[in-house]
Amino acid sequence: MKDLLFLLLLASTTLPLTAQEHSRHLPLDTMIFSTDQVTIRGQPVPYRVETGVQPVYDDTGKVTAGLHYTYYLRTDSDDPNRPLLISFNGGPGSASVWMHLAYTGPKALNIDPEGYPVQPYGVSDNPYSVLDVTDIVFVNPVNTGFSRMVEGADREQFFGVNQDIEYLADWVSNWVSRHDRWRSPKFLIGESYGTTRVSGLALELQNARWMYLNGVVLVSPTEIGIPREGIVEAANRLPYFAAAAWYHRQLPPELQERELEDMLAEVETYTRDELLPALASGMNLAEDKRQQVATTAARYSGLDAQEWLDNNLMPTTDYFWKHLLRGTEAGDYTVGRLDSRYRGMDAMAAGDSPDYNSELTSWLHSFTPAINYYLREELGFRTDLQYNMFGPVYPWDRSGNQTGPNLRQAMAQNPYLNVMIQSGYFDGATNYYDAKYSLWHLDPSGRMRDRLSFKGYESGHMMYLRRPDLEAANEDLREFINNALPGDRPARY
Repeated sequence: MKDLLFLLLLASTTLPLTAQEHSRHLPLDTMIFSTDQVTIRGQPVPYRVETGVQPVYDDTGKVTAGLHYTYYLRTDSDDPNRPLLISFNGGPGSASVWMHLAYTGPKALNIDPEGYPVQPYGVSDNPYSVLDVTDIVFVNPVNTGFSRMVEGADREQFFGVNQDIEYLADWVSNWVSRHDRWRSPKFLIGESYGTTRVSGLALELQNARWMYLNGVVLVSPTEIGIPREGIVEAANRLPYFAAAAWYHRQLPPELQERELEDMLAEVETYTRDELLPALASGMNLAEDKRQQVATTAARYSGLDAQEWLDNNLMPTTDYFWKHLLRGTEAGDYTVGRLDSRYRGMDAMAAGDSPDYNSELTSWLHSFTPAINYYLREELGFRTDLQYNMFGPVYPWDRSGNQTGPNLRQAMAQNPYLNVMIQSGYFDGATNYYDAKYSLWHLDPSGRMRDRLSFKGYESGHMMYLRRPDLEAANEDLREFINNALPGDRPARY
């Protein structure tokens, strides 16, 4: 049973936020508290929820924005060394709603076991949450969720790879100070573009704020500044094609009947040892070898050999999403970009790309009412501001993206820092084999191999939407956090 305790207004110059008063102005320094309890792994976990807004300051100390966050603190533990997990989503421009209400938090939205919307909308307890082992804060960067710039603030200080990292490092450091969490082992988790964010934050927090982390978790990672354009990008698509084709039963029987990971291991070997060198040959690839590659790639992908030849052995993901299930027998469906388990219906079967992202439409269907209900009605954060599922952050300055190399540097400087990647095999936007490639090239020397790990799941970009993977991914995260706690081991090589 929830108990709304009180509202604390920290700055007399900001507008009060009460259950009775609505405003389109964000109060820039506010906290609201409530309490609840969840059963995790069969054990009761009481907790306090703090949802509020903390200012962003510029170099002169002037307030330039307010970031909305939600913080979960287990209340039956007084351990000053209890871990803290700081969570970001991606986009850029995406709110923290996705992992907040579907993955690590104590509440999860109402969906069916495969992740599809159901009514009535809302949330229920998440029995797999990692709140049993770590406190969690979900952060909305500027213009996402309820977070906003103040009037007259310069957009360019927020909306770019390095700008985003710089102001968030200051904000996180200030948040940790306000909440007396400096002694806590700290972990960052980011999804999609959030992986770029947390990879960069690891070094920025360490070198500019003197805050050393124990772990960084990359969920469905982007390229994090590790180049893989051209033929590498093209070749790396094949294992994902094979996974999606396997899910939709478009592979030959001898492949279709195998376990997914066993089949993918074969495709990965072929991709690395055969397809990539063939693409590197370009026009010098012998005709018989070209035909052989097209035949093998067709066998693994669900497309036919002529389609591979017509696309110079490099069919795009757009083409794949449109053509995998094309034809009367397959139903002329498209498959989803972020999760290719989802099917869509286009106006015409012909064309080069789907009319819409079928999975994103499905997710917005369930997430949007759930987060608005939960924050406004259960937690009491009343405002006339729109909760931005995707906020106005463009144009986004992507120059100078060294986040992957910076993460490696942070690991080198900090022997306590561990990194885990979590990917869904059916994610076509940030595919799992690209994630593996980034992991291999994050530390090409292999000297930090024992601090790098990969976990894969039979779902898509938001692997936690499928109930078995919600349980498995949280358990992997729980194990990662526990194993990254050094005990009395000193930080030294």
